[in-house]
Amino acid sequence: MRSLFLATAALAALSTAGLAQTTSYSQVERGRYIAATGNCQGCHTVPGEAPYSGGRPMPTPFGTIHAPNITFAERSGIGRWTKDDFWRAVHQGIRRDGQRLYPAFPYPHFTKMPRQDVDAVYDYLAALPRVEKESPPNSLPFPLSWRRLMAGWNLLYFTPGVYQPDPARSPEWNRGAYLVEGPGHCGACHTDKNLVGADRRSRHLQGGELDNWAAPDIRAGRNGGIAHWSDAEIVEYLKTGRNAHTAAVSIMSEVIEYSTQLMTEADLKAMAVYLRSLDSPARSAATKPAESVMTAGRAIYADNCSACHRADGTGVPRFFGPLAGSNKVRDPNPTTVIRILLEGARSVPTQARPTPLSMPSYAWKLTDAQIAAVASYVRASWGNDAPPVTEDTVRSLRQTLKETAAH
Repeated sequence: MRSLFLATAALAALSTAGLAQTTSYSQVERGRYIAATGNCQGCHTVPGEAPYSGGRPMPTPFGTIHAPNITFAERSGIGRWTKDDFWRAVHQGIRRDGQRLYPAFPYPHFTKMPRQDVDAVYDYLAALPRVEKESPPNSLPFPLSWRRLMAGWNLLYFTPGVYQPDPARSPEWNRGAYLVEGPGHCGACHTDKNLVGADRRSRHLQGGELDNWAAPDIRAGRNGGIAHWSDAEIVEYLKTGRNAHTAAVSIMSEVIEYSTQLMTEADLKAMAVYLRSLDSPARSAATKPAESVMTAGRAIYADNCSACHRADGTGVPRFFGPLAGSNKVRDPNPTTVIRILLEGARSVPTQARPTPLSMPSYAWKLTDAQIAAVASYVRASWGNDAPPVTEDTVRSLRQTLKETAAH
């Protein structure tokens, strides 16, 4: 009996030792950090449900794609996937069953991740609780539901390959470039897309539109949308969700909650250094709103906005965002400005700034013409130079938001 006990104990020790070699605490913790740099939880989790259990709808111009369950559940998750399977999905956009993934999963960015980082994420996911939960089917019309079409898309728009450092640049710059262009996949939101959903490379990080939000220009070099931000202010925004210029709302709130606030200051600084090296083309002067629009917008602003944002648009830094110089306000695409006026906004609570700030909705109070007037006034005042907003644009977005809420 004693020899049987010793043999069983020895086998258990060998089994534990083997497990520790592949899922040691340091490896799992490393994977947790890398998963955070890619905001994996934000996309693969329905708010209020188990982390990484999938099912979250991802609206696209072509239909709705539901993020899959990436816990190690045997039936509905990736419990049967090997590390090679996981690597092929992340690096090449191909599932375990050989089917091609849609680029709503940002494998065109994740392909830049080295194998050891992808393996660490695999080990981290393997250490999490398994959750058996099926994701709803995607809602894509034929022929877009035919995944084989992605072979042609990949041929035209996807170049697989791990990030290669630029020897002419500093290690810090290269780290920032890797984070922004690779796991951080910033271009997925902040780059304009063509008719088939691929990045317009000539518009890289100069702003895009996603799910009825306009993601602004985030280049920090000459003429960039955040050229007036210091490196420290970029780091502060990514770490705390706000800085002297703005506060994060909507989709960016989730990026900060699940990703950037969890990253090291050194990595955030590297991202700032990289963004600082990116210039944007100079913008041509925008058409000025009619004087009647400016007069109406000025009066609406004085009655509804000036108490928080002040008469001169300077706001209260880190509390009520300045409108003067705001990259959201100055964006050629007015969608975010209109949407915030219609729906209001709430800043993200973070570990550093746990108390969120809110702006009320004005949809109940202001007509489409009034919202267009005040938006046009703000976008053309205090040094801002963005095109005026039309009543039809406001009306169209209001209707779209109503229809989206109804579903």
